[in-house]
Amino acid sequence: MSSTSTSTNTKGRTVGAGRAIALTIVYIVIYVIVSAITKYIIESLLPSFHIFAVKYEVYVQILLALAFGYLIVNGFSSIFYYSLLSKYGHPTAAAIRNVVRIIGIGALAASIAGAVAGGAAGVALGGFIGIVIGFATQQVLGQAVSGLFLLIARPFKINDNVNIVGEDGIVEDVATLFTTVVKADGTKVLVPNNLIIGNKIYLKQQQKS
Repeated sequence: MSSTSTSTNTKGRTVGAGRAIALTIVYIVIYVIVSAITKYIIESLLPSFHIFAVKYEVYVQILLALAFGYLIVNGFSSIFYYSLLSKYGHPTAAAIRNVVRIIGIGALAASIAGAVAGGAAGVALGGFIGIVIGFATQQVLGQAVSGLFLLIARPFKINDNVNIVGEDGIVEDVATLFTTVVKADGTKVLVPNNLIIGNKIYLKQQQKS
């Protein structure tokens, strides 16, 4: 029964990874086709009917890039998720998926901003937007990366009795951004993961009932 369940889970992960790869490729192909058709319609077809909308083409292309870019980023993040799921489990795979998604969306925004400006100005603007996004997401990414280290290194596990950053209690959950510790009085403390990395972690013996 156990081997059958394991085989089913492995098959499901393989199917999920294959589906994510296929969807990502489909999104890329559809985006290229739709972008080319849009360019043809605006630059060649509409002018034949005395409709001139070339100056609006860039805005249409931006909307297409945003829509399909988001789908493509999600596809890549799903590929990472299913690729790591069997080795590291759901919490770590989901955390990596979220980090890839955040980085991908930031890169998408920076590249679109650079493309709109064009030339050297576009490169400068794209770099500037990237820096702004980097600073804006620094705290979140710092916590997410710290969460990945905790999930991979596993200095403590769920249900361990610990003292982290001065908080005594039982570990209830280790997520991407926070580790949840339940204190003796039932209070739940959400400890940011970036505070845990670099600080002492005390693993206490479980109290015997």
